[in-house]
Amino acid sequence: MSEELQTLRDWLRKSQRIAVLSGAGMSTESGLPDFRSAHGLWENPRVTELLSADCLRRTPSQFWQFFKEAFLTPAFRNARPNAGHVALAELERRGKDIVIYTQNVDGLHQAAGSQSVWELHGNLRHVYCPSCGTEYAMDQALQEPVPICRGWSVKRNSCEEVLHPNVVLFEQSVRHMETALRGVLSCDLLLILGTSLTVEPVATLPSVARQASRRTALINLTETDFDPYADLVMHAKVGETLTQALD
Repeated sequence: MSEELQTLRDWLRKSQRIAVLSGAGMSTESGLPDFRSAHGLWENPRVTELLSADCLRRTPSQFWQFFKEAFLTPAFRNARPNAGHVALAELERRGKDIVIYTQNVDGLHQAAGSQSVWELHGNLRHVYCPSCGTEYAMDQALQEPVPICRGWSVKRNSCEEVLHPNVVLFEQSVRHMETALRGVLSCDLLLILGTSLTVEPVATLPSVARQASRRTALINLTETDFDPYADLVMHAKVGETLTQALD
């Protein structure tokens, strides 16, 4: 066993309150893309335009076409939790106080059994009407090129507003940041898993933990700007590493 893996194992054993910050690299072992890697979503120079609230408002057909191509593929819809998701749920079953702050919208933490999950960027489970508030399963978005609300409206018998995905779009605010800040300030250990730490304001959370003298362990395949400041850095797959640490 490597020295780093032994250290991670010891910290997991000794820590009771464990906060987790997870990103796209958490789900690559489930077959989902890491959007910032080669051939990922960010290779499209118009991604911030096409996945923006403005694009949804002005050209909903263009928005929904791109959104479906990016997020409603068979890979996303058929994805299952990997060893990393399972390991975090297992830590919780062993009595650890685990709270997860995820940038992912795939719902795999909950599918693995984790109970306390805060989805900072929303999720792919639902779409909703911005006018009447009616909520639908995401399958509704697949039934027509531009999903329309069939609910009742005060202004007219049927609402007929364009439905919005329950995800944070460009130009919209990240959710639950105050909760995440409190969580990293009160933890014994912050696990930073599969994130490049390039998306603000979530990328500031590890620095907040460090300034509060909380232990930080970073597991990611590639280097991040936080590597020099983390107490433990492992460039490895999240699922494999957490499984070995729990064995």
